[in-house]
Amino acid sequence: MAKTEKSFPRNFTGCLTCVQVLNIMVLLGFMLNYALRVNLTIAIVEMIYDANDNATATVAHTHNVTQHPEHIEQTRYHWDTKEKNLLLGCFFWGYVLTELPGGRLAEIIGARRVFGYSTLLASVLTLLTPGAAAAGFGWVVAVRVILGFLLGATWPAILPMASKWIPPMDRSKFMSNMMASSLGAAMTMPICGFLIAHFGWESAFYFTGIIGVMWSVAWFAVVYDTPAQHPRISDTERNFLMKALPQDSGNKGHQPVPWRQMLSSPPVWALIITHGASVFGYFTVVNQLPTYIESILHYNIKHNGLLSSLPYLGKYLCALASSVLADSLRRSGKLSTTAARKLFTFFAVGLPGILMLAQAFFGHDRVWSIAIFTAALTINGAVTAGYLGNGLDIAPNFSGTIFGMANTLSSFGGWLSTFMVGELTKETNTYERWQIVFFILAGTYIAGALCFVTMGSGELQSWNNRIEEDKPKEEEPLNEEKA
Repeated sequence: MAKTEKSFPRNFTGCLTCVQVLNIMVLLGFMLNYALRVNLTIAIVEMIYDANDNATATVAHTHNVTQHPEHIEQTRYHWDTKEKNLLLGCFFWGYVLTELPGGRLAEIIGARRVFGYSTLLASVLTLLTPGAAAAGFGWVVAVRVILGFLLGATWPAILPMASKWIPPMDRSKFMSNMMASSLGAAMTMPICGFLIAHFGWESAFYFTGIIGVMWSVAWFAVVYDTPAQHPRISDTERNFLMKALPQDSGNKGHQPVPWRQMLSSPPVWALIITHGASVFGYFTVVNQLPTYIESILHYNIKHNGLLSSLPYLGKYLCALASSVLADSLRRSGKLSTTAARKLFTFFAVGLPGILMLAQAFFGHDRVWSIAIFTAALTINGAVTAGYLGNGLDIAPNFSGTIFGMANTLSSFGGWLSTFMVGELTKETNTYERWQIVFFILAGTYIAGALCFVTMGSGELQSWNNRIEEDKPKEEEPLNEEKA
């Protein structure tokens, strides 16, 4: 298999292959995924009435028109801090509910429909957000909850598609497309900031919503669940993929999930625990450290567009570079799949843990804090070459379900990190209290990395296919090849 994968076929017409088109659409899809999520984070500053404005306050929960610094009339709402935090956090109420169902549904009906329709409906809801805000606070909360419900299904849905389209030795690079979400956040912030300054906060939702609808139309036009279903794929590319991914040729419908074997599998739990630890650390760094830098170091990093975007850009570039390197090392035989996954996971999750220890000791300095903050997020991008796509290695037939389980646990990380920091700093917001946060982050990161190093695997598990359970001796050589 390795020899075949070295020369992926290209269309003789010079056009993009269907796999290349899929990579582009997935990359753009995850950029959009975060754009639909973070638009509120940017717009809410102008959505809420500021008592320091020159406008006169009216009754709570009503809205009035104020003058923006750029002389743009802005509709603003009298939402207090509690309501603001509720609105920002309610996305995760729906998000956590569809991680596991979304992955399983993609295995049954196909990722094309799950990913496509979820994004399309989320885009429509985004267009309706300004109207929902005008209708009342409860309406905009409902819109955000449903938005999270829809987008929660998208992340695990993409792995079943990868199992049908992406040869094993190219999967790390494909998974780096998921980190384009960070790229989407980095681009959305300045673009929406510009639009809000010139056209009002509503434009942030209209812009991202329209882009989302356009992407969805393109997705359904050019993406299909399997090579066999694609009407425009070349015979050369189809034959190559059917050979590299033989499960496509004998597809007789989805298989029932082997829950007992899956839930008793150490590699599955290694992936779930490590993913939870990594995302907990990521959410804390992204959401809380800017507050630390502003409140403790008295420097607002959000006001510097370049410094705000650097961690997101760095994470994507690291994800791409590490994935290409990992696939190259695996393809050449210099590293087995298991060794590559463990090595890059320890780098991506363990090293940020060490950096958090450095933050605990040197975080009182502004330059060190920002440097460590940026480095930790950047290095974490290498998870694409580590555990992130590991479900495709150990059980491609159930990769969506496994990722859904992992992301369900990790989705609590956003809430837990906020709760943790709030409890530790609510009475005394001092550097000493933040040191406790950094020590907890260090322990979480390092524990997650060690968990994967000790229990993780890149070997295809016997319960991936029921036929393989009946003929274990005949399939052993194939397992070795895929690892």
